[in-house]
Amino acid sequence: MTPYFRNTRSMNTLPRFLFAMSACLLIGVVYAQEPAAPKPPADPAAQTPPAAQAPAPSEQAEAPASGAAPADAQAAQSTEGPADANGTRALDQQIQDLKKDVVDLNKDLFVLEEELLFPANTQVAVFVSVDVGDFFALDSVTLKIDNRDVMNYLYTPRETAALLKGGVQRLYVGNLKAGEHELVAFFNGKGPHDRAYRRGANLKFEKGVGAKYLELKVTDHAHSQEPEFEIKDWE
Repeated sequence: MTPYFRNTRSMNTLPRFLFAMSACLLIGVVYAQEPAAPKPPADPAAQTPPAAQAPAPSEQAEAPASGAAPADAQAAQSTEGPADANGTRALDQQIQDLKKDVVDLNKDLFVLEEELLFPANTQVAVFVSVDVGDFFALDSVTLKIDNRDVMNYLYTPRETAALLKGGVQRLYVGNLKAGEHELVAFFNGKGPHDRAYRRGANLKFEKGVGAKYLELKVTDHAHSQEPEFEIKDWE
């Protein structure tokens, strides 16, 4: 009886064991067929090192400003360059205009001075001109009016060269009352053969109401190969 009992117990346990095994296999197949659950996305902040993290908003805002600074500087230079050039040209033009105004003012003052100091009714002016000059090199001129020394002028080589090129010099301006007067001029220089030369010329003239203009002329006399000196009255 006992063996039979033992066998019966073994026979009842086997189906349970097979059922348990079948259940385990079924659960394993079900798990194998189910798709794996997706893993949650990793935290970028946790994976990115601190050094490689994105810049702060303030830094991002400052980056374009710092990058745009050279462009702004270049734009400022490009705009300031022509402006400075225009300002310089305008300043130069103003300086030139001021110089012209000063020259014109000096001319007006000179004319006013002559009108005040030498009125037209008493003015007398003496000019000097040199024609050719092959036989005489002018050094100085001395003027006397009515036996009174009024001018003693010493010429420079530059002034002599200007006279030889056709220039006319206003040597003297003064006042004379109406009436008869005498002008005496002495010319000093070097004559033919480079020797010292002194010659004089005189002219008696009548001073009227208006201004009087006289010219001292130095010319060459080709026939005598000597200079000639004369005083011309421009009536």
